[in-house]
Amino acid sequence: MTSQQLKMTDSGSVQIEGIRKEYDDVIAVDTIDLEIHSGEFLTLLGPSGCGKSTTLRMISGLETPTQGQVYISGDKVTAQAANKRNTSMVFQEWALFPHMTVEENISFGLEMDGVSKDERQKRVTEALELVQLPGYHDRNATELSGGQKQRVAMARAIVREPDVLLLDEPLASLDRKLRQHMQVELKTIQEELGITFIYVTHDQEEALTMSDRIAVMNDGKIEQVGETADLYNHPETKFVATFLGETNLFEGTLRSMDSRPTVETDSFEVIVDEHGGRLGETVAVTVRPEYVEISSTEESLNVENTWTGTVIESVYKGSIQKYVVTVGTEELQIERQLDKNANPFKEGDEVAVGFSASSCEILGNNSPQQESIGNKTTSTSD
Repeated sequence: MTSQQLKMTDSGSVQIEGIRKEYDDVIAVDTIDLEIHSGEFLTLLGPSGCGKSTTLRMISGLETPTQGQVYISGDKVTAQAANKRNTSMVFQEWALFPHMTVEENISFGLEMDGVSKDERQKRVTEALELVQLPGYHDRNATELSGGQKQRVAMARAIVREPDVLLLDEPLASLDRKLRQHMQVELKTIQEELGITFIYVTHDQEEALTMSDRIAVMNDGKIEQVGETADLYNHPETKFVATFLGETNLFEGTLRSMDSRPTVETDSFEVIVDEHGGRLGETVAVTVRPEYVEISSTEESLNVENTWTGTVIESVYKGSIQKYVVTVGTEELQIERQLDKNANPFKEGDEVAVGFSASSCEILGNNSPQQESIGNKTTSTSD
């Protein structure tokens, strides 16, 4: 989509074209393109140092790209100051004023914008109801719990009615239970407001729970962008397959047997449904642990790929039993749903394992971050 076409779309759309950020000899973001649709929840997901926070800061105006352009709602904002863009940002540290009340914290930005007192009070009340803190107007910021502080930070960001809300790991400092609760609440708030959320995290579960789409980043590049289920089930690179959840990964040579593509590893051959590679090249096969079957006999497995192996690990995880089974020199991770009458296999048991040709994916050897980036060094900045 061109920038002219983008001007015809709804407010809140974001387009970044060829943006790159260099710090001396370090590349933080390496020439990426990304289109974010109006009203969607998009997450920039990746490990520390991949460039996701730097990308967010370039969208917000807190950083200026070394090259490339940023468009918000169709307008070029690359050189525009942060306070001139209709965006708000929520940080991990919350950054509340400790000497102010909840209402004063939330309305501070509105006051700076010259909004009338009556309108400020109206918006603050609506924002507090949205984040489920009605009646907290006069509470001092120092009297709030971590979860309440995060809600106030959210209210302060949304009260200004931005086209785009930017969130930089805002739940990272919360305990696990509260973090999971806030994930659901954030998605609910985004759907109620209908505005664009761009969220940064390294937490795969968090990204899968909240996002409409995910952009997986690594070494300053975007490896893959897509809807959550598509990314999980159809990864395009080894990095996406291994970073987004657990997976089995087997490397081998792409062959053809009886007109069907197969990948020949050191221990077995894997029949696959489709492939985009060339016969004879080295590829990788990925299959999620929940798609691997386990039984006492091969005859009971109604799948194309079956082998016998030995259980070397059996771990009870409540509703799930996790196994690790060796087949030759390969290890397969398996996760099976259990009921209360289940009789799990034990370490040392001889078992049959396998999976269907349709449940695995072939990955090529190359991925975006393996392309040459000249004499520059990959960034360690997030």
